[in-house]
Amino acid sequence: MTLPSFFSPGDKKQPSICNKNSAVDLKEISLEGEGMFSSTKTTVRTVITTLSRLLRSCLYFFLSCLFFHTVVVLYGAPLIESALETFSLAVLLTSLTTLRCLCVLGPNIQAWIRVFSRHGAMSVWDTCLQITVACTLIGAWVGAFPIPLDWDRPWQVWPVSCSLGSLFGYLTGLVAAPAWIHYHRKQLTYKCK
Repeated sequence: MTLPSFFSPGDKKQPSICNKNSAVDLKEISLEGEGMFSSTKTTVRTVITTLSRLLRSCLYFFLSCLFFHTVVVLYGAPLIESALETFSLAVLLTSLTTLRCLCVLGPNIQAWIRVFSRHGAMSVWDTCLQITVACTLIGAWVGAFPIPLDWDRPWQVWPVSCSLGSLFGYLTGLVAAPAWIHYHRKQLTYKCK
């Protein structure tokens, strides 16, 4: 039984799978040697880093839910009677604001502070985050105005109007952010840090 020419032991050049147009070096695709162990260490380190970021993101999401719940209660929401409804509004606000920020900025507090400071936007994405978060929160606040009116409509029940207001604010932010960026595109100069 004869071996193919690329497995010939008498060949002095590197073993490779060759045709005239391309050659693949067998050392590059080999799973033996130190390359496998260094890539395994890198893979394990990458998995640990990813899991750490995921756990911190979940923690920030939960803390944001508690923060929004506390703020909504301080603004006058029922504390005991409608705790589940109040917490569901907090989860909605967190999903519309914090989740977006976690996806774009990650669990990096310094990046969040930079983006939400007065002139901290360094990219178009940062500007979109600022506008959509502000519109969502303003929408939830404006949505609370019809609650004390004596209309006795089903959409005036706590927190339906605030939820609708936050959703309309979010949608307004999704439309307003690209429009604002398009209108101000010549004045936008982003700092590089």
